[in-house]
Amino acid sequence: MRVLGTETEFGIAAKDPSALDPVSGSFAVIGHYPGLPAPEALWDYENENPLLDARGFEVDGERERPNPDYNRQLNKVLANGGRLYVDGAHPEYSTPECSNAKEIVAFERAGERILATCLQEMARVRGIEQYVLYKNNSDGKGNSYGYHENYLVSRSVPFDRIARVLTPFLVTRPIFAGAGKVGSENQTSPTEYQISQRADFFECLMDLNTMVKRPIINTRDEPHADAARFRRLHVITGDANMAELSTYLKVGTLDIVLDLLESGADLPQFELDEPVRAFKQVSRDLDVKETVKLVGGRPTTALAVPRAYLSAAKYFYASQDHSPTTHDVLLRWEDVLNQLDRDPRLLVKALDWVAKRHMIESYMERKGCGWDDPRMKLMDLQYHDVRADKGLFYTLERSRLIERIVEEDDIQRAELNPPTGTRAYFRGRCVSKFAKTLYGASWTSVLFDVGNTTIKKVPLMDPHRGTQALTRELLDTTDSVDALIEKLKV
Repeated sequence: MRVLGTETEFGIAAKDPSALDPVSGSFAVIGHYPGLPAPEALWDYENENPLLDARGFEVDGERERPNPDYNRQLNKVLANGGRLYVDGAHPEYSTPECSNAKEIVAFERAGERILATCLQEMARVRGIEQYVLYKNNSDGKGNSYGYHENYLVSRSVPFDRIARVLTPFLVTRPIFAGAGKVGSENQTSPTEYQISQRADFFECLMDLNTMVKRPIINTRDEPHADAARFRRLHVITGDANMAELSTYLKVGTLDIVLDLLESGADLPQFELDEPVRAFKQVSRDLDVKETVKLVGGRPTTALAVPRAYLSAAKYFYASQDHSPTTHDVLLRWEDVLNQLDRDPRLLVKALDWVAKRHMIESYMERKGCGWDDPRMKLMDLQYHDVRADKGLFYTLERSRLIERIVEEDDIQRAELNPPTGTRAYFRGRCVSKFAKTLYGASWTSVLFDVGNTTIKKVPLMDPHRGTQALTRELLDTTDSVDALIEKLKV
């Protein structure tokens, strides 16, 4: 079982002329979430260092260490074990640590509900709707904001092998995981519509940065776990998806590729001649038929690459035990690639970039306008609106015109309850059960105020521990923090 999670920065736009500052708006938004058991809990930054590079060095810079009051404004610890916070000028939601791609879908959908609830509560309290939030990656004015995936990987796998195997996979993955985008940005070649929201913003193959000079392979080495055993693969190339199948395949297929990497299985040998250029080329190939160049001049296609990874995975799992989720991902992955090969438009009820394109083209046909009409970019943006009564994606969902992966009950449960198979279970249960004495939390700790200015820390350095199986009885039979600490011998 792999531990995985995602982080989504939400685009924020002012609806009220008096609310033009996105930073203060972001603070206000997260501060209005009513589902916080411990609103005064802070985030523990002790084990966080985003300046470490997987290539073996630390870059210059200041680690984030906000004072307690600012920390509490900046961070909200959620009952589901996740985190709601402000990153730069955006509200951001991190899922708790999950055990599989289906859980990721449920907890991401819960994040959308959490942010929508923030907006509703803020409008109720202030008597006016001041901001709108979008689960997308670009404001259409040259600014991109991130969606990051995180995968726990064995430290024994050399990072250069990870980078070599994942580069062609990540460059071609948008054909089933792209969110779709009207136009181009970042001084890239013009296009009416493209597959990926993020492709235009990548400028190099490998680097530590996430906001400038964005790399296809991010080298951040911040494991949020025992660094001797684990690394956290930090993937920044993916789009923020609305369609559940796009999220499911985006995360589930990479989880599978990492299984093969860790096992030492044979993997496809693709070396793209110009990965950054190929990323943009793949994004503009709406028929998924054009060739991209490999080192040495040999051509391949954006379909051939994931087909080769899928073939390797099927061979590997034929002789290995694997989970029902892995089996399901393999089946859906193959089906989607086959349909992309026949005609991408067949996936109009499955993938974001196809569904959005169909919606916009249908509107253009009705109105007799073209891609250069400014309404097309507005439709692009509105597809990602987190308000259920305004977002165009939710219109498709209500009309049953988009495929589902999880049930409504799964999403509702994920908003207030943690996953059961990782340390997020212990964190989330502590946040809810011991809210009055919770001083703070992080991915690797839960902190309790036990009085007399004493803070007790329960370490969570192993993401595979703190699960329901290991801690439910302890938490169910313990009525106080003092008793919990005594039993844990912290």
